[in-house]
Amino acid sequence: MARGNILVTLLAPRLTATIESAMAALMVQFGLQEERRQTLADTAQGGGMDCLELHLSGAPDELTALRQAALELGETHGVDLVVQPARPEATPRLVCFDMDSTLIKAEVIDELARRHGVGDEVAEVTERAMRGELDFKASFRERMSKLEGLDESVLANIATELPLMDGVERLMANLKRLGFRTVILSGGFTYFARYLQERLGFDEIHANELVIENGKVTGAVHEPIVDAERKAALLQQIAEREGVALAQTVAVGDGANDLKMLAKAGLGVAFRAKPLVRAEARQAISVAGLDGVLYLLGYGEADLI
Repeated sequence: MARGNILVTLLAPRLTATIESAMAALMVQFGLQEERRQTLADTAQGGGMDCLELHLSGAPDELTALRQAALELGETHGVDLVVQPARPEATPRLVCFDMDSTLIKAEVIDELARRHGVGDEVAEVTERAMRGELDFKASFRERMSKLEGLDESVLANIATELPLMDGVERLMANLKRLGFRTVILSGGFTYFARYLQERLGFDEIHANELVIENGKVTGAVHEPIVDAERKAALLQQIAEREGVALAQTVAVGDGANDLKMLAKAGLGVAFRAKPLVRAEARQAISVAGLDGVLYLLGYGEADLI
């Protein structure tokens, strides 16, 4: 990677002159020079988003301040403005995803609780855990205990109704076609991860296994619990097993328990995440759908189906 060279990807329903002007001002503020630009997607050509990739030189060694300024600019103008180092020569080969509120528009544990009549109290704990206010393992066990006695048939009903995240089907179709290995690393449940694996074609899944006895959820899960540390460790273990350098890995998630996984990966994308997670992650997407990850990898409309 050439020192001082970075990529900035702009993603929006429409890239206006106002957005481009704000980006130009940001470049002046940080002493960045444009080397070249590439249009990856264009709504005028029938795409669902506008996407512009800028190759810039003169970047500071430490990108934290630039990333924070880009995040603030993006929030002001309704655009994803994603900063990353110049791409390594080796193409990424492994993509790991959180499941709940990343691949699907739901927190399954909250839905299970709602069906069991304890929805509000469990949802409150989930929200605090995702914001990073509670220890994940402790909060997970607390929420699980409230599900004791839930009928197993409810799981099947919820699985068939899982609302997929915007862009996930297009993302997965292209990742599979392009030869990526795809993995779910979830603090949710294997029951639902398997359903998504069958529906979308993930290569492997790692999640929490519910203990079910006599057709009822017991409120327990088999150890080890998949928490932040385990997600990061699994990403590294899978990369080593597959012979993939960490620089060639991508991780995508929305919650505080994804931050260690995002930090471990070569490209760590906070997707429609809580403010704390957006601020701490190196990359973040909030406007585009999940298929926006394809543009961060450098693929344009001509490369995609």
